[in-house]
Amino acid sequence: MRKSLLIGIATAAIAVTALAGCSSSRSGGDSGSSSDAIKKGDSVGVALPAKTSQNWVLAKQSFDSALTKAGFKADVQYAAANNTVSDQQNQIDNMITKGDKVIIIAAQDGSQLGTQVAKAKKAGITVIAWDRNILNTKNVDYYVAFNNYLVGQLQGQALIDGMKKAHPDQTKFNIELFAGSSTDANATVFFNGAMNVLKPKIDDGTLVVASGQTTFQQVQTDNWDPKNSQARMSNLITSTYANGTKLDGVLSPNDTLGRSIITAVKAAGLPNPIVTGQDSETDSIPLIMQGIQYSTIYKNTDEEAKGAVDVVSALAAGKTPANVDKNDKTNAYNGTITVPYVALKPILVTKENAVEAYANNPTLEALAKKG
Repeated sequence: MRKSLLIGIATAAIAVTALAGCSSSRSGGDSGSSSDAIKKGDSVGVALPAKTSQNWVLAKQSFDSALTKAGFKADVQYAAANNTVSDQQNQIDNMITKGDKVIIIAAQDGSQLGTQVAKAKKAGITVIAWDRNILNTKNVDYYVAFNNYLVGQLQGQALIDGMKKAHPDQTKFNIELFAGSSTDANATVFFNGAMNVLKPKIDDGTLVVASGQTTFQQVQTDNWDPKNSQARMSNLITSTYANGTKLDGVLSPNDTLGRSIITAVKAAGLPNPIVTGQDSETDSIPLIMQGIQYSTIYKNTDEEAKGAVDVVSALAAGKTPANVDKNDKTNAYNGTITVPYVALKPILVTKENAVEAYANNPTLEALAKKG
């Protein structure tokens, strides 16, 4: 979920076992993919989900550029807007049939790709989960993503800090919680990270979820669709806040949903609450600079794509990929294994640090300066 500034890759290089001709299994699957089976000029498949937010639109150009610069042939495809899970399954099957040596997958639904990644591994293809983990399978070699638990923690702390700043005399705050789609493995990680910060304050009474809706299943947003989050926010206002109860803040997992929440609040004529976000979408930066949306999370789609391509380049050179952590269960456990993980560090952006944070991105920097 970030066209942006270099944030950095977490360091902790650990060897990953998988060499050509080995019969022993690697941590990501039984067959392992042969490093010398990958070479410059080979086709690398990238299976992206539907274009539900700006970051997915940016992802294709990031991968096209990174793969071309690294000397590989880019085969980058999106899932269709409708029936996206089966569409992505078919795309991956086609990539296997075409002979792509590596398949990088940003899962539409990480729980429904087990058959496809098993086929890929049987064919000797390296499988890299990208941005979202692929669940309940041993047939994933690497996972490249931002530290999504940290994203949630940053969002939770931003919600608290923003409300305290807006209402310094208050000791209690009414909030509502939103999460991403239950089909997205990241959505629960974001939510769990946020609740790591928020739950102690809910338990001690500092924060009050006036609707009583606090579980992931109660607050998840089907398909990350802003129509769903806007409708839910409108319903919450009618059921909980129409009687004059003040809404101080809303945890939103990304910018697209954040804007839909703001729209619902505005339509109801309520004062603007503190609203969090993620992805540094261009439509949200002006809202942040105007004080309408409080925060976003700055990610770098180019760097995330490059992180995956660097893994491919290392394998093509017969080397062990760098910056791989095999022990981060919080972010990389997929229900079966802890996938070897290349982590990128996100950054929280508010009005106060936006110009500095976006200094290396002319488009975003201009938006921040314009206000």
